[in-house]
Amino acid sequence: MKLRSPSLETCVTNAEGHQWRFIGRNAWALLKLIERGPRGVTPIDTPAPRWSAYVHNLRREGIDIETVWEAHKGAFPGCHARYILRSNLSIVDQKAA
Repeated sequence: MKLRSPSLETCVTNAEGHQWRFIGRNAWALLKLIERGPRGVTPIDTPAPRWSAYVHNLRREGIDIETVWEAHKGAFPGCHARYILRSNLSIVDQKAA
C-alpha cells in the first residue's frame, strides 16, 4: 500500500479580483510565502524538496515573487535564495483535498 499525504487546495485573489487556485505543494509554498510576508522564505528556514520549482510554477501563473540571493557561512559556505511574495494576495479558501 502506498502512503499519501492529503493534498492541500488554496484559492487566492488580488486587489483586481483575479483568482488563482493551487493544489498540493504549490498551494503549500504560496501559503508559506503569504505567512512570512516581507521576510520571505528560504529553503534553510522552511525546508522543502523543490522550492525553486514551486516558485517557478507560481510565477508562470502570474504571481510576483522576488528572488534575493544571500551568502551563508558554515561547513558548506555558499549562497541560497530568499523568495519574497510581491503580489498582494488574499486567501479566499483553503482546504485539504
